[in-house]
Amino acid sequence: MTLTRQQALQQLHAWTTTESLLKHARSVEIVMQQAASRYGGDDADEQTWAIAGLLHDADYQRWPEEHPRRIVDWLGEQGEEEIAYAVSFHQTAWGLPPKTQMDRALLACDELAGFVVACCLVRPEGITTLKPKSVKKKLKDKAFAAKVDRKIIQQGIDLLDVDPGEHIQFVIDALRPHAEELGVGGKG
Repeated sequence: MTLTRQQALQQLHAWTTTESLLKHARSVEIVMQQAASRYGGDDADEQTWAIAGLLHDADYQRWPEEHPRRIVDWLGEQGEEEIAYAVSFHQTAWGLPPKTQMDRALLACDELAGFVVACCLVRPEGITTLKPKSVKKKLKDKAFAAKVDRKIIQQGIDLLDVDPGEHIQFVIDALRPHAEELGVGGKG
């Protein structure tokens, strides 16, 4: 991989300015970096996985109707075909098959990371005491974080072939050390 995190951040900030989307990009970056060692095996490059998480929605704010075409094209121009494909795969409407564990992990971590953050924001303790049981309960409440596609969360978990509760715990554990940065530490 030749793309640096600094270059990825510059591109993200060129196209994304809203705090919520920037925090989402950061949260998926954090989870994907951890996912590399958990789901990618010994050969997985944490930096590559992290940048896939950081940039997966980079074009969404400016070109929501084209998402993720612009960022996929940009990644291709940078020679980052593996990341470009993972970002393409996460757009399930395109109907692409997964090629790598990184593809599967991005799908399994993207929506779920956003959902876990949403769960934290309505809890006085934030992420500090969040358990998978609470996340699963909120997943059943279709009115809560209604824009989060529960089918995509389940599809990603199925593709990784992991236990849902364990994967939810993994996402919580990955985000917890970054609670202050992400604004999910609670009010206590």
